[in-house]
Amino acid sequence: MSAFDVVVIAKEPRPRYAKTRLTPPYTPGEAAALAEAALTDTLAAVAGSPAAVRTVCLAGRPGPWLPAGVRVTGQRGDGLAERLAHAFDDAHAGRPVVLIGMDTPQVTPGLLAAAGDALRTHDAVFGPATDGGFWLLGLREPDPALLRGVPMSRADTGARQLARLRGAGLAVAKAPELTDVDTAADAALVAAQAPGGAFAAAFHRYRREAPA
Repeated sequence: MSAFDVVVIAKEPRPRYAKTRLTPPYTPGEAAALAEAALTDTLAAVAGSPAAVRTVCLAGRPGPWLPAGVRVTGQRGDGLAERLAHAFDDAHAGRPVVLIGMDTPQVTPGLLAAAGDALRTHDAVFGPATDGGFWLLGLREPDPALLRGVPMSRADTGARQLARLRGAGLAVAKAPELTDVDTAADAALVAAQAPGGAFAAAFHRYRREAPA
């Protein structure tokens, strides 16, 4: 197993700030509770992984959801691509870096370990998301140019990011495709995939039907 670091890029789970696309059908408070549960499960997976250093790159302030042993850095830069580039740059300490978001609470320590292990033989590891984006990006040697200018939050974001990596001549390993929690329908799907986690518990506590 190779040494690697993990970064979770996240928003403080407070009402009208995190997971706003869940409203409606969820209230802002319920959406924030689902966001906190997703972040809790994500950080539990990170804590259970063999990462050397675990970091949350946070927009907002830490809360009781932050476990011991996880360092916090602030997000910086204009636009998501810039913030991701800076998150890699700020975390890099000579080891490969695996970056994920807070939107895939079904992630497991094993998935993170496999991503880190893939960076022994590949320059990058890429985890596509079902909405056309990506949920994981790992780089053996982080380089801001690999992210800057890639249009984010679009149906072709993942394809464009993967093309950027391959266009730079990198050998890219693929991680399994996962679903980001963006909508009520996503929430139902992910809660079913990880029924034992905090996110599933919150989903069943506040369950709402997806808008038609």
